[in-house]
Amino acid sequence: MNSIVPLFRGSLSIMVPVFFAALGGLFPALAGSLNIALEGLLLAGAFSSLAVFYFTGNIAASVTAAICASLLLSLLHNFAVFKLQANLFISGLAVNLFSSGICIVLSDKIFKTRGVVTVNGVPWLLNWYLVIGAIFLIISWLAIYKTPFGFRLRACEKNSQSLIALGINPHHFQKTAVLISGFFCGIGGSFLSLNLGAFVPGMSAGKGWIALAVIFLGAKKPFGILIAAFIFAFTESFSNYAQGILNIPADFILAFPYVCTLMAMIIVSVVERKNN
Repeated sequence: MNSIVPLFRGSLSIMVPVFFAALGGLFPALAGSLNIALEGLLLAGAFSSLAVFYFTGNIAASVTAAICASLLLSLLHNFAVFKLQANLFISGLAVNLFSSGICIVLSDKIFKTRGVVTVNGVPWLLNWYLVIGAIFLIISWLAIYKTPFGFRLRACEKNSQSLIALGINPHHFQKTAVLISGFFCGIGGSFLSLNLGAFVPGMSAGKGWIALAVIFLGAKKPFGILIAAFIFAFTESFSNYAQGILNIPADFILAFPYVCTLMAMIIVSVVERKNN
């Protein structure tokens, strides 16, 4: 019992940023404009929130800063894709690279270090983020399935011509979906750094990419995403816990959650192909 509680708590801590990134990424995925910049958006949110907390000590201001930073990058991504007609995936990769580089540059200018930046006095926030996540999960489900916005958003991928015939521009919904993903990634990124009480270069550590996998593992449904995010988080938490128990090379244990994710994606792909 003593080992289950920290394992479960660790799973929830790992799940929060992945869940928020995946929930945000669900909207552009449904609109047919998959946002692969989730990794960079998480990282920008993580740095911005810690920087603001370092100077203000205010959680609300820190989370707001994280959201604003991710939204700015989302606007840049939208401008490149929908205004300059850049390739969707190349633009997303560029945002990821830009975010990684600009965070290090700003850290060097503000904190005089390209390494770890730490702060003290950050309160325990996991419960608050879980409550906020539950609220946004319900709001997202309602928005996607019970509002005209959700119907039109889902029509962008397969029935865009029908929208155009009705005088509706699918790009408006796709751009809005990217901004929504930036909003959620900002929240998820703020948890990454505030929960740790530090910013570490590259601390998103592939969670944005995992979030993309979680979207499809969750069958592009909000509650499916919640389950998929928790399963991944649990396997990663278990791998961290198992390093001190099992007599297995650490590299194999650390790879366990990613292997599970890969296997799950293969199984889901096979099932979907058979159903089709």
